[in-house]
Order: sequence, then C-alpha cells, then structure tokens
Amino acid sequence: MRITDLIKPEAVAIGASASTRDEVIDQLVALHVAAGNVVDATAYKAGVLAREAEFSTAVGEGIAIPHAKVAAVAQAGLAAMTVPAGVDWNAPDEKPCDLVFMIAAPEGKNNLHLEMLAKLSALLMHEDFAAELRAARTPEEFLAAIDAAEAARDEAEATREAAAAQPKAAASDWPEVLAITACPTGIAHTYMAAENLEKKAAELGVTLKAETQGSAGAKNVLTAEEIAHCKGIVIAADKNVDLSRFDGKPVYVTNVSAGINDAEKLIDVVLSGKAPIHHNAGGAAAPAEVGEAESAWHKVYKHLMNGVSHMLPFVIGGGILTAIAFLVDQPGLGTAAYGSSIPAAALFKTIGGEAFGLMLPILAGYIASSIADRPGLAPGFVGGLFAKAGYDFAYLGTLDSTALVSGGFIAALFAGFAAGYITLGIERACDKLPSSLEGIKPMLIYPILGVLAIGVVMLALNPLFAWINTALNGFLASLGTSNIVILGMVLGGMMSVDMGGPFNKAAYVFGTAALDPSSGLGATGQVIMASVMVGGMVPPLVIALSTTFFKNRWSKSDRNAGLVNYIMGLSFISEGAIPFAAADPGHVLPSCIIGSTIAGGLSAAFGCTSPAPHGGAWVTAVIGNPVMWLLACLVGSVVGCLILSLWKKPLNTD
Repeated sequence: MRITDLIKPEAVAIGASASTRDEVIDQLVALHVAAGNVVDATAYKAGVLAREAEFSTAVGEGIAIPHAKVAAVAQAGLAAMTVPAGVDWNAPDEKPCDLVFMIAAPEGKNNLHLEMLAKLSALLMHEDFAAELRAARTPEEFLAAIDAAEAARDEAEATREAAAAQPKAAASDWPEVLAITACPTGIAHTYMAAENLEKKAAELGVTLKAETQGSAGAKNVLTAEEIAHCKGIVIAADKNVDLSRFDGKPVYVTNVSAGINDAEKLIDVVLSGKAPIHHNAGGAAAPAEVGEAESAWHKVYKHLMNGVSHMLPFVIGGGILTAIAFLVDQPGLGTAAYGSSIPAAALFKTIGGEAFGLMLPILAGYIASSIADRPGLAPGFVGGLFAKAGYDFAYLGTLDSTALVSGGFIAALFAGFAAGYITLGIERACDKLPSSLEGIKPMLIYPILGVLAIGVVMLALNPLFAWINTALNGFLASLGTSNIVILGMVLGGMMSVDMGGPFNKAAYVFGTAALDPSSGLGATGQVIMASVMVGGMVPPLVIALSTTFFKNRWSKSDRNAGLVNYIMGLSFISEGAIPFAAADPGHVLPSCIIGSTIAGGLSAAFGCTSPAPHGGAWVTAVIGNPVMWLLACLVGSVVGCLILSLWKKPLNTD
C-alpha cells in the first residue's frame, strides 16, 4: 500500500497556525475525524499523548511523526500539517517542528502503521523532498510531492533488490559497508538512521546496506556472504543487537542518533580501518567495543533496569499470591500458622512464596547477563542465590544453616555486577587460548570458572553484606513513629517524581525488597511497602479529581481522558498521569509529588501495612489498617488535586 492511499486532501492542512505541540495535535486529530479515520477523538488523542510521554516523536530537522494504535481508529490513515512558525516538540536537535505527520492505526495484528512510519521516515531524510512539502501551496500539491517521491523510492528499491539478487562475480560487487540500525521503540529513528547512512554512502561513492531492526521485525537482513565480503559493520542502535555473526570483522558501535546526524563519520571509521575487530564471547551475542562514549551512570542504570524488569513479574506474581493466602486464611488469624493453616491458603502461600523467593537470584542473574550476555547468566544466578542464603566460609566448616544471615538486596546487586564483570574478565583471558578450544568455552570453561569465582567472592564478602543488611534492618525496625513517617514521605514522594522512571523504580524496588522474609524487617517492611504503594496511587487520582471537580482548568478531551485515571490510580498504575505530566510538567509534577509525599507519610503514621507488592485498592482486604490507608490515599490525592487545580489558570473550555 502506498502512502497516498492513506491520506486524503481533507486530512492535510497547509500553513496552519499553532503555538504549542498540543495545539498541533488537536488540529491533526480533528483532521483525522474529518477524514473518517477516527471515531473517538478523545481516546485517540490520549493514545497519541501516551506515546509522546514515552519518547518524543520529533525526529529532528523540523519534522515530527506522532502516532497511536488504538481502538478509537476506524481505519488506518494519515493526517499532515505544515506550521510555518514551528512549535517546540522536544526534538533531539532542539529545532522547532514545522512539518508534522500524524498516523492513526486501528488495533489489531497488522503493522500497517509501522510500514507507513518506516516509509515516511526514510523519505523525509531527503532534504529536497521535505522542502517540497513545506513549499506546497495546496493539499493537492502536497500529496503530489509524496506520490512522486514514493514512486521514485520504490523504483530505486526494486533496482537495488534486483542487483542484490544477481550473482557476485568479484569482491567489488559486494557492499563495502554494512549497518544495523535500531532504537528502543523500533520506529522512526531506526529507519531514518538507515536511510541517512545509505544516502550518505551514495554521495561518497560507497556501497552500503543497512538492516533495520524495527518493531515489525528485521528488514533488509544482512546475509552471511555480505558479512564475509564487507570491510566493516556500523551498529547505530540504542538497544542490544546480536553481534555473534560478526566475529572477526571490524565493528563500530554507536547510538542511533549518530546514524542520523553523523553518517559520514561512521562510514569513514569503517573505511579508514579505525573500527575495532569484534570477537565473540563464546558464540554469544557479546557486546562489541563501543565507538561513542557512554556514561558510567547510564551503563549501571541500563544493567540494573535489565535485572529489575526481569525480577518484577516474580515479585508481583509471588507477592500477590502470598497476600491472597493471608486473605483466605481467616481460621488461622492470630496464630503462628496464619497464612497456611488451611490447604487453600497453603496452596497460595507455597506457590507465591517460591515465586517471590526467586527475586534476588533473578535480579542478579539478569544484571550479569546484561553485562556479559549469556555467559554471565549462570554466575549471576548463583551469586544471587548465595546473596539470599548468606553462605560464608564459616558455614563450610559447620554446615549449620541456622547461623546464616542473608546479605539481602544489597548483596544481590553486588553479586549481579560482580558476576557480570568477572565473566567478562574470564572471556578476555580465554581469548589467548587456541582456536581449537573455541567450541568448549561457552559450555565448559565459562560456566565452571564463572560460577566458581562468584561463589568464592560471595563466600568471602557475604559476612560484610550480612552486617550491612542487619544494621540497616535494625535501624529501620527501631525507627520511632516520626522517623518511619519521614521514610514513608520520602518513598511516597519518589513514586511521583518520574512516574515509572528511575526514582519511581528505586522506591518500588526498595519497598518490594523490604517484603522479602530474609530481609528481617517483618512488619516494618510491610509498612514501607504500604507507603510506596499509596504514593504510586496518588498521581492518577490527582488528575482524575482535578478533571472532575475543576472542569474549567481542562479541555473537554482532557476531562474525558481524566476519567480513566480513577481506574489507573486505584490499580496502582502511576503511568496513567504521564500524558498530563508531559503536557504540563511545571504544574502537574510538583502537585503530584506533594500529594504522594503526604499519602506516604500518613500511611506510615497510621501504621498501615501491605504484604502485597502490587494491586492498589484491589488488595485492600489484605492491607493492615485498611480504612486509614485508604484515608491516606484520599487525603494525598485531594491535596494534590487542590494544589494543581488552584495553580492552573482557568481555560475557555467547550
């Protein structure tokens, strides 16, 4: 399907007037409605804003491609607008956007919107084409320019595919440079980087083939023959890319933005022989040397989030099943067997407890695998198990497990990073071994040496981590009411700082770790978790209350979208407030942070406890002191609502 099959003249606005991103979005949504593409403007706009909250759809050079795939779309379509004055869209190059395409895609399995996005992104990398669109005086001229550019590209693509299918008689027939482009969402930047690399290579007289690893899967995949004959490979990606097929070839790794903005430099690095030779880590998808400097903090955060993201399903599933065990075990209430005194409760507690018990090994294992890929997984798991159990050298002499003290969350974090970097060291040392041993490295050498090394390290250091964990837990357990309230306020406020980002995740992981029986915190850990959960429930509820009771502060579409936040807030899904925070961070974020801080502090002051790590209001039945916990949530939400609503200026709403 061609782009012009999806865009009608009535969905194109030439020379529009707008001063903000949201005004442009409103006008484009209206164009989609007029073209019959969208049946629910409010729901569709909410989807567009949610996507913007994840990552700006501005791609640089004055271009933005907002999009959403939601049920509110009746049929796939495009709307477009030129805005001569330009608007701020948080673009990577900080340039205002004056050329905007908006994609509407219906829910379903097809990826038509991704195909449109890929085509548009590639075409818009050509400055002459973008300039022609900006100069169009009518929608018909605008569409004619698209049709001509797309036809030319399709013809060039067909010619290239035919040439690629021809037998190669000489080395010069193969692409000189290969590339892979990928971004976290696998959408616009992926295809723009590929297009710009190919375009720049053509200008330089260099043959280049780019593989795109987008949301719809890998396209234009590099073949083994092309890899064998090329001079080197450029990896322009912001996510992990499997490099195992490039063993022994020059590989230069950088970010996807460099593929868009510095294509000539990347090509020169390969052709000039400056790209380092990549060596596989036992045939795994090992990371190659990185061409662009990555900050130490970004590396640590990336590895940590890999562990946390894999850990959370075990924490949430196991934690809620354990909470259900206490809910159904009413006969055991007040007894030592509470939670497992009847078979039904024992069922939930056994399954939930085993799942939850995997938290620390999973965390450590996937931190290590992020650092050293698959070879790091086994040492990471073992390190996490040792951190959880607290094994030390003294245990080897007595085998008395009752004397062991867990190093807890801190020990597991250390184990994950230590296992990863130990494994990398082993891999580097094994590079000097004869090539005949290459096949046994991943199956024999790496796991034996890696597991042994991390085991010895944790045996030596676990007493230190046990002391730190014991001291920390003792401090928390001994806190008076005022101090535990301060802790609850801090954790509750952190849940609103970035609503799913690093601060939010740090507070949440701290709360879930406090629930671990090996933490030794007991009821204090459940007080911490209750403060964390109520703090995360407040932001969506602040939005919902404000849009309900202060209607003149919000547009009609905002008011309609705000209703969904009642469910989001009660379900402990902080991300429900993200579209509103992205649109007006100066007012929304401080209001939500203050509300969450108050809620977290009140929950701790009331002594509320939560054995469940998730669930929001739906697990109120297992909350200790549930009435006061809900009151803390209500007070925090109302205070946040009042601050936000009185701070925002009234609008002329419809």
